[in-house]
Amino acid sequence: MSKRFSGIDAADLVQLMVSGAERLKAMAEHVNALNVFPVPDGDTGSNMSMTMSAGVEELLRRQSGHAGKCAEALAKGLLLGARGNSGVILSQLFRGFAKAVAACETIDAAHFAAALQTGVDAAFKAVVKPVEGTILTVARESAKHAVAVARRTDDVAAVMSETLRCGQETLAKTPDMLPVLKQVGVVDAGGQGLICIYEGFMAYLSGEQVASATVPTPPNVATFVENHDPHRSKSAQSQLSASSIEHGYCTEFIIKLAPAQRSARFEEGAFRSALGRLGDSLLVVADDELVKVHIHAESPGNVMNEAMRYGELTRIKIENMREQHAHIVSDDFAKAGADAAPAVSAAPVAGGEAAAEPQLKRYGVVAIAAGEGLSRLFASLGADVVLSGGQTMNPSTEDIVRAVQQVPAQTVFVLPNNGNIVMAARQAEELVSGRKLVVVPTKTIPQGMSALIAFKEKAEPAVNAERMEKAAAAVQSGQVTTAVRDTEIDGVTIAEGDYLGIHNGRIVVSSAELATTLRELIDSMLQDGGEVVTILTGEDARQEEAGALAGYIAERYPEVETDIQAGEQPVYRFILSAE
Repeated sequence: MSKRFSGIDAADLVQLMVSGAERLKAMAEHVNALNVFPVPDGDTGSNMSMTMSAGVEELLRRQSGHAGKCAEALAKGLLLGARGNSGVILSQLFRGFAKAVAACETIDAAHFAAALQTGVDAAFKAVVKPVEGTILTVARESAKHAVAVARRTDDVAAVMSETLRCGQETLAKTPDMLPVLKQVGVVDAGGQGLICIYEGFMAYLSGEQVASATVPTPPNVATFVENHDPHRSKSAQSQLSASSIEHGYCTEFIIKLAPAQRSARFEEGAFRSALGRLGDSLLVVADDELVKVHIHAESPGNVMNEAMRYGELTRIKIENMREQHAHIVSDDFAKAGADAAPAVSAAPVAGGEAAAEPQLKRYGVVAIAAGEGLSRLFASLGADVVLSGGQTMNPSTEDIVRAVQQVPAQTVFVLPNNGNIVMAARQAEELVSGRKLVVVPTKTIPQGMSALIAFKEKAEPAVNAERMEKAAAAVQSGQVTTAVRDTEIDGVTIAEGDYLGIHNGRIVVSSAELATTLRELIDSMLQDGGEVVTILTGEDARQEEAGALAGYIAERYPEVETDIQAGEQPVYRFILSAE
């Protein structure tokens, strides 16, 4: 039987969130298994779990005796750690929650219910085209019920119990709201993930055993390709010299904002601009009391002098990147011996004076892709940074922010190349400083390649964005992977282990024979014509399989040119594009 809670204080809120995160973590694979498509990319549970873990990690690091402050810490961690569409929506739910309880030292039942509703409002605003039968529906209906229940009781546990019950009932109805769920026979994965969190909340409120307050830090999947030489075998750092590092000190700290009467009034935009003149790789995350700063600067003292105008500095960390670079290069050369390649040095500066800070170039591009071959391909097409990520591991919002900050450009175009990364990329827009971030909503690797090819250096930003989106929409995208379960979808009967052919996001063929799947998929892609087919081979593909497909295209479509490239991507044995 649940303990009665007339309110939840800061300690309760911490344990509530830890319990929710632990429950979701334990059920992540179950949530993954609810992915509608029977392909090995069901990562909704993983994305939500890593997002929630990032929030709880920040909450534990910044524990407070004030519940509202704890909620703000959680929301900040969720915002930066959000992965995938489900993770972004989850971060918005709790961001709205945190704003609603910001002034609450203890959260009573009415405030708790109202905060759930404010979170729903924030999440719906973040989604351009909300779809019924998803996590949004589960969150909305359960929050609406919570508000009604809170009018009848002041017991937070009772409100949460009814919220969970309503959420479970709504989740069970999602197949009736979204036809594809009913066709496959599952409930919505994101909605199930939210219910797991609510179950964790109830585990704490009902007095069930709760795991200790330790949630592992989510793995950092941000792998930047900073040197695009495909023959390079050493670290990217070994290809540079210390003189290439314009801003030598990685500087991090937190400002505890002082009352306005004792310091300058903090304005986030003006502060970003001021620090932007002192270095690069700037990240500023602010709330009403704290400002988290990360910057690469040549004079950390100047940065901190600017920051001290607004309050007290804490958790200061300054690292000499030139010294770190020397260790990395030393290690590389020790391993490589006499065959190590010489570092590329910057041009000498007359009189030994420091080089002037370079001007930002007009444009830059960040592409997201998984596989060394795809990384090299995007680099050859002009991407400045390739961020590792794809179906089974979506980069977080913070990963995308840091990738953008690696690019010395006024306007940086981001190519997500996966429908589940677009929202995280859009969320990064509000966190980037010192440059403009433009998300081109590419949902496949072929769309990203076509968009990048359509880019024109001399065109205006809006014109470039339009050109890239049109090019992405015009390409035909194909993917071949293996089914992970028996099902039937879009009229296609699928057996576990079958080769699936996916055309523009729709499964069009399932066969036990790879050759059959490849032929039928390419027939679907070329039914309206085409001039060039690009075959990107995955890490499990064999050259003879690609050669056989190229032979089939040459015989059946003699007017179509074929290009075979090693993509080395996971999950998809082949990625195909037709233009």
